[in-house]
Amino acid sequence: MTSEPEVSVVIPTYNRSALLRDAVDSVLVQDTQTAYEIIVVDNNSKDDTAVVVRSLTESHPGRVRYIFEPQQGNAHARNRGVESASGSIVAFIDDDVTVERGWLELLKNVLDERSDLSFVGGRVLPHWNAAPPSWLTQEHWSPLALLDYGPDELIVGGTSPRGLLTANIAFRRTLFDEVGKFSPHLQRVKDAIGSMEDTEFLMRVCRTGRQGLYLPGMIAKAPVELDRLTKAYHRRWHTGHGHFYAVMQDPEWELSKFHVAGVPAHLYKQTAAHGFNWLKSRIMGNVDAAFTHECQLRFFRGFLQQRLAQSPKSAHHSTPE
Repeated sequence: MTSEPEVSVVIPTYNRSALLRDAVDSVLVQDTQTAYEIIVVDNNSKDDTAVVVRSLTESHPGRVRYIFEPQQGNAHARNRGVESASGSIVAFIDDDVTVERGWLELLKNVLDERSDLSFVGGRVLPHWNAAPPSWLTQEHWSPLALLDYGPDELIVGGTSPRGLLTANIAFRRTLFDEVGKFSPHLQRVKDAIGSMEDTEFLMRVCRTGRQGLYLPGMIAKAPVELDRLTKAYHRRWHTGHGHFYAVMQDPEWELSKFHVAGVPAHLYKQTAAHGFNWLKSRIMGNVDAAFTHECQLRFFRGFLQQRLAQSPKSAHHSTPE
């Protein structure tokens, strides 16, 4: 590289060497004049990830870097990527996505032109490996780590900000020094799903008064694995999501007149409504609508189970340094 990188593209990876090369290549072929680096953070992979990345570093010296992070979990891997980044902008993509050719130039130009923005993020669109079932509408995209808010730019900010995904997002590097990094206690480990470390970080950023922008032209595409097209996977994801939401202890969401078994009253009210609508949909034979309400019941189950198991000492967590 002829100059210091302006953008560091961080790609955490774990046992996805077959997909990782395409993710890296999609950044390497960007149409851009911006100086950038790609940091692949190997999160203790057991496959040939190290071999694949070493070959990329040899083919693209100074452009692709290999970092090993032995602590398991996306939060640890992302935080290690931030610590290793040289650019004033840190962008993240997942190890199974590919980004479109104008992706890097777009995010860099917008952050250069808009000093009021602390981050930008875009769409994560599906590459279906099989036709999705009828019930799997955009309403059910969250468990698939997909996102599409439509064709218009949207400000992301406030106390309850619209979510963006770390599969396709970029932050100013100074933000991590000022707000902290991703929270490991909200990351998934082993077979757990439904984690919240990316959501919590974005909420933490926005609640300091900072804001970002949803850029519809900032596009990543992700393959959808066949097992994620099943209701069993979505049931498990929503249960896990409820668990992590309970762990997160979000002060805005926890506001309520009273709590029962550690659960805020408004969640009981919402769950009762979903239970009634689930039963009504079942009686009317609307199976797809019934499943939508069932997912919210699964969320409540995960939340309640965690609160019942949560000791007073584990109910509070500090902001990561």
